[in-house]
Amino acid sequence: MRQISYTKAAIRVLRRMPANTAKLIRTKIEAYATDPASQANTVKSLKGREGIRLPVGDWRVIIDDQGNVLAVLEIGPRGGIYD
Repeated sequence: MRQISYTKAAIRVLRRMPANTAKLIRTKIEAYATDPASQANTVKSLKGREGIRLPVGDWRVIIDDQGNVLAVLEIGPRGGIYD
């Protein structure tokens, strides 16, 4: 499993959301870190900016996959994360 790092903004969003939603998002991120092929059909590269997106229900997680470190850049609702 690769190391996962969160930005301060991502941690702030996780702390403010309901606990069950935050746990689901962390579980999906850990699953991707362990085996990226398991999430291959849902993960897509972003156009116009660095990173990939991982959908979790109505939430989107923007990730930068840097070899051994998986950096979680942003977490936000489906409509507003890309602005």
